[in-house]
Amino acid sequence: MSRSNEFVEFVIEQMTPVGRLRVRAMFGGYGIYLDDCFIAIIVDDRLYFKADSVTAGEFEAKGLSPFSYVARGKLVTMQYFEAPSEVFEESEAMRLWLQKAYGAAIRAKKAG
Repeated sequence: MSRSNEFVEFVIEQMTPVGRLRVRAMFGGYGIYLDDCFIAIIVDDRLYFKADSVTAGEFEAKGLSPFSYVARGKLVTMQYFEAPSEVFEESEAMRLWLQKAYGAAIRAKKAG
């Protein structure tokens, strides 16, 4: 089993108490869905939560960076921010940040 798969399994195990999750391999990483809402991505063994104008400031206040990549020579920054380290140690922190990501995903669905 590759290191990435082990990290994905670890993250899903940490998230399990929150609800029914679905994981899908995509674009060299993994997408995580809760109730058919795209709430998180895992890329290069890093977890990123969905954010929006309501929640991005909370990530930024903790010094967390958004996921970005280079495509066709241009930097693309997505509305997914690196997860705070406490989510891997405290189940309550994981629940709280997952709720923020889920809220952002719900708002995006309603807007789109």
